Amino acid sequence: MRVAVVGHVEWVEFARVESVPRAGEIVHALETWQEPAGGGAVAAAQLARLAGVLVATARELPTLREAGVQLDALVGSGEDEGELYRPGELEPPPRVVVTTAGPLGGWVQPGGPFRPAPLPGTVVDAYGCGDCFAAGLTLALGRGDSVEDAVSLAARCGAAVMAGRGPYAAQLDRP
Repeated sequence: MRVAVVGHVEWVEFARVESVPRAGEIVHALETWQEPAGGGAVAAAQLARLAGVLVATARELPTLREAGVQLDALVGSGEDEGELYRPGELEPPPRVVVTTAGPLGGWVQPGGPFRPAPLPGTVVDAYGCGDCFAAGLTLALGRGDSVEDAVSLAARCGAAVMAGRGPYAAQLDRP
């Protein structure tokens, strides 16, 4: 399976109107709503539906609560207050919760602790490690790997990024 999400992500407020206004005309919205948009968000949502797996970050708990969707996995950080998840915060609850803890590895619920992947080189930068971890987890679950194997690939993806400057320089080329 080859998967990529390319594009920007933005938060958009949409408005439904009876007709497109002419220059200078003011019209009233019949309905408004807000949601993530842009090429990255739209492509990621479509890939999740096609792959049959939905993985999200705990950073978006309010959005996930409102959506009420069944997550195959929720990824958060045990070291970042903005990414903490506590049981009961989502309904339905995620099937798997993965909490990362940097050089300590992390914890899978259900499952237990996992060890970090070995670093492939000298640590240069940690930016993007969590995002690459989530991407690796999503790919592996989407292709049918066990949770244990998916977390192992995710940990390798996160560790690899640390050996490069920024989130792109040292990403894995092959799972």
